[in-house]
Amino acid sequence: MPLLIILGYVWPEPNSSAAGSRMLSLIKLYLSYGWQVQFASPAELSPHRYRLAELGVAEQQITLNCNSFDSWLAAQNPQAVLFDRFMLEEQFGWRVEQACPAAMRILDMEDCHALRQARQHCHTQQRPVDAEALNSELALREIAAIYRCDLTLVISEAEMQILQQHYAVPAALLCYCPFWLGSLPENNSPGFNLRQHFIAIGNFRHAPNWQAVLWLKQQIWPHIRKQLPAAELHIYGAYPPPKATALDNPKQGFLVKGWVADSKQAMRQARVCLAPLAFGAGLKGKLLEAMCQGTPSVTTDIGVEGMNIDSGWSGAIANDSAAIANAAVALYQDEPRWQLAQTQGYQIIARRFSPEQALRVWRHIEQVRADLDKQRKANFTGLMLRHHAYRSTKFMGQWIEAKSKLAQIAPVSGNE
Repeated sequence: MPLLIILGYVWPEPNSSAAGSRMLSLIKLYLSYGWQVQFASPAELSPHRYRLAELGVAEQQITLNCNSFDSWLAAQNPQAVLFDRFMLEEQFGWRVEQACPAAMRILDMEDCHALRQARQHCHTQQRPVDAEALNSELALREIAAIYRCDLTLVISEAEMQILQQHYAVPAALLCYCPFWLGSLPENNSPGFNLRQHFIAIGNFRHAPNWQAVLWLKQQIWPHIRKQLPAAELHIYGAYPPPKATALDNPKQGFLVKGWVADSKQAMRQARVCLAPLAFGAGLKGKLLEAMCQGTPSVTTDIGVEGMNIDSGWSGAIANDSAAIANAAVALYQDEPRWQLAQTQGYQIIARRFSPEQALRVWRHIEQVRADLDKQRKANFTGLMLRHHAYRSTKFMGQWIEAKSKLAQIAPVSGNE
């Protein structure tokens, strides 16, 4: 039975983030085709993490800059290794190549970090995203990791286009890998009159989500509340910091509720989902979940990127405070408009996120694995980057490891 080892940036939290849901879907994809899966991470065990043992997936705590990983990986002898975000490839890529050179190396971007950073930077400076912003140091690192891997999973068609057209990444190194559902949702969610209030949801540690909360609090919600004085906005998300909980104000109908165990149920109770995203990248799991639960949404161009279809969005798209608020009020009050938006959401799911996506992705992965030697020989840039970058990261990692061992043997006193 072939073995996949996933090197996780964090432990999967499907109830806290779209990244956690995506990772869980990838794990289940491999399990469904008869693979064994082990998940290893240097991160601390998180309180909301998914119990992977329930799926028969072994969990392994690993250490950064330590050769104990090398011997552990060699003993496992995996047929494939998946890096969760480019930072894990930087840290462990050379060790994987050294311990199991025949294993297929897959990078899951989650989203394009360089694009998200560029958009955030330009939003702060109130200027359009340009080549200078896209060609950041972060981009140099992320694109290099793509070249060093055999295949990179890209979550959005928009990011596929940017990677190929702006960064000139060969299409052969990329696989379009969006969200997908195990089955299409049935149209049996609560109707218009059985729902009330607005919902916003997202992990507070994710900068675009925190910016959206601030935008709601400072500009958008006052517009909505003025027109709908009895309405409430329920804000959910894992790891709310004190600065977020301090925004809670029941008198204004602005309720910061924090982490929710059943986000699907919370979404089904709301009439409209608000996702005013000023910057970001990838696909928005909150909006997919809203459509699955039959909840229309109001979001921005950033929010719908890679998700909408020619016939429109499941709700409304607007990019300034007043327009977002007015669209939200109209959707909240107009039942025929609301029902049309709900139906559109089911159509988007069927077009973009059906179970057939999983089969397409699997076939792509297996095709590359079958021609792995050919793929690697054709990727000269990757060979070159692995030669130079892996040597530098290897020596840096070994230096840190040696320094740590020396500190344990002869601790430096505070006076030295």
